[in-house]
Amino acid sequence: MYTIQTDRLGLRNWRPSDFELFAEMNADEEVLRYFPRTFTKEESIAGARRYMAHFAKHGYTYFAADTRSDGQFIGFIGLLYQTYESHFTPCTDIGWRLRKTAWGKGYATEGAKACLQFGFEKMGLTAIFAVAPTLNVPSVRVMKKIGMQLDSEFDHPKIDAESPLRRCYLYKISKGD
Repeated sequence: MYTIQTDRLGLRNWRPSDFELFAEMNADEEVLRYFPRTFTKEESIAGARRYMAHFAKHGYTYFAADTRSDGQFIGFIGLLYQTYESHFTPCTDIGWRLRKTAWGKGYATEGAKACLQFGFEKMGLTAIFAVAPTLNVPSVRVMKKIGMQLDSEFDHPKIDAESPLRRCYLYKISKGD
């Protein structure tokens, strides 16, 4: 059932039963405070379907994340091949987004460490990147905890030039780091 397991988490491909909870999470302004806006239910479902297709094509994705103790969907943690135009793409990035009930429990760090190991050992990746707005201190903290190093800052091409979220950090970790 799970592609990746940790002591507390199961990371897997998406299923339609995740869509409603994912949409609720993506409609929460606090969860998406470091995004230009929240997402509609339709956008969230389309995103989950893209993650499913990405898994079929690449063998990894932003995995749906469950707590293993009770099978509760808590968000996503995983890897995604990115092709938007920037100085570091195409690349595979690591990312996470969790429901508020899962915050502060170390799940992002635990799942991200397992995804790095999976990416390097099972998928043969040589480098993995992470992007976050410079304002997103919680995600930057996770990037540092999982051993990533600051590579550079850049203006994200998919975020409006006037947005305070446009300036982003790029973190990187290479196989063997």
